[in-house]
Amino acid sequence: MDDRTNDTTEDRLSRRALLLGAGGAALGGAAALAQGGLGIGSGGAARAEAAPPAWRGGADPVTYRPAYHLSVPTAWKNDPQRPIRVGDEYLYYYLANADYLEGGGGTAWRLATTRDHVRFEDVGIAIPKFTNANGDVWSGSAVVDTGNTAGYGAGAVIAIATQAPEGVQGQYLWVSTDGGRTFRPGPAEPVLANPGVRDFRDPKVVRDDDRGRWCLLNAEGDRIGIYASADLRSWERVGEHVVPGLGLVECPDLFRMRADDGTRHWVLGTSANGKGRGLPATYCYWVGDFDGARFTTAQAEPGWLDRGYDFYGAVTYDAHDAAGAVDETLRRAIGWANFWDYPHAAPSLVTDGYNGDDMIVREVRLVARGGGAYALASQPPAALSRYGRRTHRLGDVRVAGTLDVDVRSVAYELSCELRWDPADRPSNIGFEVRRAPLGGRHVAVGAFLDGPFAYVNRRSTWSPQGGETQTPIDPASGRLRMRILVDRSSVELFVGDGVDVHSHRVFPLPGDDRIRLYANDGAAVFGDLVVRELAVP
Repeated sequence: MDDRTNDTTEDRLSRRALLLGAGGAALGGAAALAQGGLGIGSGGAARAEAAPPAWRGGADPVTYRPAYHLSVPTAWKNDPQRPIRVGDEYLYYYLANADYLEGGGGTAWRLATTRDHVRFEDVGIAIPKFTNANGDVWSGSAVVDTGNTAGYGAGAVIAIATQAPEGVQGQYLWVSTDGGRTFRPGPAEPVLANPGVRDFRDPKVVRDDDRGRWCLLNAEGDRIGIYASADLRSWERVGEHVVPGLGLVECPDLFRMRADDGTRHWVLGTSANGKGRGLPATYCYWVGDFDGARFTTAQAEPGWLDRGYDFYGAVTYDAHDAAGAVDETLRRAIGWANFWDYPHAAPSLVTDGYNGDDMIVREVRLVARGGGAYALASQPPAALSRYGRRTHRLGDVRVAGTLDVDVRSVAYELSCELRWDPADRPSNIGFEVRRAPLGGRHVAVGAFLDGPFAYVNRRSTWSPQGGETQTPIDPASGRLRMRILVDRSSVELFVGDGVDVHSHRVFPLPGDDRIRLYANDGAAVFGDLVVRELAVP
């Protein structure tokens, strides 16, 4: 069961207010790490290990600040807001709370800009919290009003976001006339008022070009409300899409893509919690048709953009070609590297004075899967190739048992094609990344052919919660391509063509910088193995 579904209104408000009350878990976890705990590995009995030099006051500072993922400069971040393109850069807003470390509540919209979807430049606060009597600003979305439909001028950036005066959630309009850098409140009354329900938030506004109007999707408990407007100010409810069995939906999404077979389709997405059914709690989606009021799909179950534990509140956004036109064959996505089961359990609070990262931006394409089915396939952004510090090309490596790679790093990309003989296959093959010097701690990423499934297992290092996530594979194929992104506080696995991705928040010790290859009960080839150390200067 989704524990958030049964929250009282006060509970939900306190979570959205982001008070520091749960922060003690992070402090306790960091203290345990500092004392060299977690010495139990999957390979045998516990063994005490000396703390790496960084924990003993060595020259290198202790940090969980990622080397090439986005993180908030200080204090707290959570939900991403869909980036928009203004001029030659993308504006990315996210919820932030500068008073988090002092125990203060509320969220603002903080702005970062990017041109390549890897390097982000912090701009500061675009919508301050508690600007007006309607309270702090929660999630929503911004659009560029090129046609001056709202009456604030052609090219004005209009944001519609949730505020909850006196605990009643509604959607309020904000205006920017300086290219999205700063916003002022629009009307004091909501442009979309609450009809008397508890959960009524996270508006996502998209342009419905087929009907020459705006469309707004709103998260309303177990359903997504669909609204239409000509001017961004007056909204009419025209339909809804019920999402059964996935708890409380949040941060809805709607877009159209051209698949790799040339056909065009609509995609409806939302963050949801399928844990009660053994499903992820990340961004789920359906591929189908949209007529301006109803979304229809032949899918009995949603697809999932991520199968890991930490890709919540994700948003997708338009890709553009060199001339600035929308490229319908490509979309990008960014997700929060956290989840509401353990939002405050971050040692970075102690080491770096902040709590809030994102997973890597995805390049997302719609691929045909046969039989009329389609799926979203993700890969890291192409621009990531520009940020390699050092590349280790190891070629084809045959492993029977274990083999330690002579590379020491805490931030890198690892890619290879795992190959095995289907008639005489090993039981389990993969990698121990962020491995401790003596081996007790690590994150295991691999393919359990006896399962059969690909997996990420973070139980043998410190993480907000232990656990393993899995996706089915075909051991008879004899091969499986993997791409793994490792950073100071995250591990992401892209399986095959990227339809299955696993994103995990982890907090190894700074000295846990080894890599081990393994093939149990047989042999495998780690084909064209490349380790590329990464950092954004």
